[in-house]
Amino acid sequence: MQRTARAPEPGELTPKGQATRARILRHAADLIYADGVHATNNEKLRRVAGVSGSQINHYFPTKQDLVLAVIGWQAESVLSFHRQERFAGFESIDAFREWADFYIGYERAYHEGCTLGSLASEIIKTDLDVHGELADAFDQWRSIFRTGLEQMQQRGELGDDADPAQLADLLLAAFQGGMLLAQAAGEIGPLRHALHAAVDQVATFATSGD
Repeated sequence: MQRTARAPEPGELTPKGQATRARILRHAADLIYADGVHATNNEKLRRVAGVSGSQINHYFPTKQDLVLAVIGWQAESVLSFHRQERFAGFESIDAFREWADFYIGYERAYHEGCTLGSLASEIIKTDLDVHGELADAFDQWRSIFRTGLEQMQQRGELGDDADPAQLADLLLAAFQGGMLLAQAAGEIGPLRHALHAAVDQVATFATSGD
């Protein structure tokens, strides 16, 4: 039996190779979002990314390699955004309000949706063995919120009756559900309502300052 080639890690590639790999991933993510996982094939990807089939096979020997890399790429984009200094580790109610207001004020939010959430909705329909990686991506996102809330609680700014894990789930669920409803409605209202309600719920546990 012929062994499948191993997908090279980004750190093993030259700068040119990393750029080519990133271009393939960017277009693969767009295709999966637009057409679904099953309809995204090497021929389509070759055309839109402007690469050869051999290049795709080199960086991503199997469909699962490609999908796993797309998950990682999209997750890193989302997580990097949430780790920005502007949100200060989500260690205050104001930081959560800043986060909510960003998405509510982002003109194209309800057109574009959540890149990671949209990707997940496509991938979970497949039989590819990538569900663990998807779950891990959302867990990392949830952990950003949970860690900030735990820090607030440790400083006495959030009451002992608050459950940081539960509140982190609430915030993430409000975002995902609100974004989906906003896309369906074609206007930002559902996302605004969901995020404001979730942040207001967190604020009920604040003990001082916020």
